[in-house]
Amino acid sequence: MNYNNKTFRPVANTKNGETSHETLFKYTQKENILTASYCGGEILEGHLIGVVSSDGTIDMRYHQVNIKGALMTGRCVSVPEIMENGKIRLHESWQWTSGDQSKGNSIIEEI
Repeated sequence: MNYNNKTFRPVANTKNGETSHETLFKYTQKENILTASYCGGEILEGHLIGVVSSDGTIDMRYHQVNIKGALMTGRCVSVPEIMENGKIRLHESWQWTSGDQSKGNSIIEEI
């Protein structure tokens, strides 16, 4: 699976997450290295880096600055699903590595 030049938008997130429908993720992939920049909603600026496995699962780390000016960091595993329209939906399990260290789940979809 290749995520290069794809854009994603969250469709669901747990309450302790900061992404929302207003957040846009712009993915770039070279071989199995994935990077992205994202912003919108409560996030002023964010970046992630990850490794894509042969089945398309992404193991990533992220950092972002929110609208309160706080620098937040975390880790995430995203598992892909191909939707009926051929676009990708990612089921994400994440954990903050800053702040309260809480865990959460989110879903983002290719637009």
